[in-house]
Amino acid sequence: MFAGQYLYSSRMEKRAPKLTEGSVGRHLVNMSLPMLFGITTMMAQAFIDTWFLGKVGDRALAAYSFGFPILMIVTSVAIGLGAGTSSVVARAIGSDDHARARRLSTDSLILSLIIAIVCAVVGMLTIDPLFAMLGAPADMMPTIRPFMMILYSAVPFIMLGMVGTASMRATGDTLLAGKLMIAAAILNILLDPIFIFGFGPIPEMGLNGAAIAGLLSRGAFFVVGTWYLRYRLDLVTFGKPDRAELRQSWRDVLHVGLPAAGTNVIVPMGLALVTAMIADFGPKAVAGFGVASRIESLVLVPFYALSAIIGPFVGQNLSALREDRIQLSLRLSAIFCIASGLAIAAILALASGFLPRLFSDSPEVIDVTKTFLWIAPIGYGTYGIVMFVNASFNGLGRPMPGVAVSVMRIVVLYIPLALIGKALFGIVGIFGAYALANLLSGGIAFMWARIVVSRLFRQAQALRV
Repeated sequence: MFAGQYLYSSRMEKRAPKLTEGSVGRHLVNMSLPMLFGITTMMAQAFIDTWFLGKVGDRALAAYSFGFPILMIVTSVAIGLGAGTSSVVARAIGSDDHARARRLSTDSLILSLIIAIVCAVVGMLTIDPLFAMLGAPADMMPTIRPFMMILYSAVPFIMLGMVGTASMRATGDTLLAGKLMIAAAILNILLDPIFIFGFGPIPEMGLNGAAIAGLLSRGAFFVVGTWYLRYRLDLVTFGKPDRAELRQSWRDVLHVGLPAAGTNVIVPMGLALVTAMIADFGPKAVAGFGVASRIESLVLVPFYALSAIIGPFVGQNLSALREDRIQLSLRLSAIFCIASGLAIAAILALASGFLPRLFSDSPEVIDVTKTFLWIAPIGYGTYGIVMFVNASFNGLGRPMPGVAVSVMRIVVLYIPLALIGKALFGIVGIFGAYALANLLSGGIAFMWARIVVSRLFRQAQALRV
């Protein structure tokens, strides 16, 4: 069904949607900048976490590394729920139905709480068998077990916080979401040394202290975010939901949320397979690939920021029947990705001589990292296109093309090309396959998005006739 399903005639509250009027380019810039700073700060906090734990010892780092994939899975689920929430709330706002937007935002938080509690309980009950399956040594389980118990306790705050900020972004207010992300990251950084190394009456807790710092910062993030949703944006209601309406809200959120979560899981799975290929060249090669991936995560932040805001923009303009604004946003976003991607590639090539040395003194590690930085960034611009196109599909309420694009990029293109490239050119071929897969999938994704938008509005015109 088309966005008209969100046009509710009853209980309509007249509030002008923020993103359906005014300069498209200015909206995209103004929304992206707060997210750019917020995401950058969150990533910096993760780096500082790792640095602090390095001071504790190798066992703490190893336990943290074993827990990281689990955290990524939880985050993928939260991102999916956030994408579904942002999509439906933005379309309700674009239809000028604030009452429906408030109901959807509230119901998505209820759904997220239920899913988070289930994930946390199942996680706590399966720590030993799960980490044994992941290859954790038996003598590390006393270290891993209490750390994961604390981490699982934070899962509800992680999910609810991310879903809440998704509702904020749906209104076009990314400044508030960005400020909350920055504040939470700074609080986490301040709490880390206090709980890790001890301070005053607080004893030294090492790895568990890092988990407690994360729990407290995430909890504060959720509490403050919910307060703003309720009293500033009026997107939370404490009224008892109608059961039929609640079920409909959950179906609408999960229609986008489940495929979006699946899309996010595909990427780390593909990364694991590629890492296994690189492992054939030795641990130094894997270390070099890890350094390169760490550098990559930082330089791709502009694309993460763009993909975080394009969904709400598309969703509001879909319900307002503004195809021209959606098509223009796609073109402007593609131009930005290509231009910035070329600039990033040039900078990384020029900096490839010294950047790897910031992380390692090993000639083998430096060589692999340098090779990656010369080859892989060629496809960064089109990778950015894949990111914002997938987010646009979610905003349109059409998540399956985004899943198809991700499957095409990783399963159909990257993995087979990497196998061929490895056989023909070694590790250079693997990195070349990454660039080529991004170039091909980015072009296909952009054309697919334009076609989907045109088809949706042709259907809308036919219904109106």
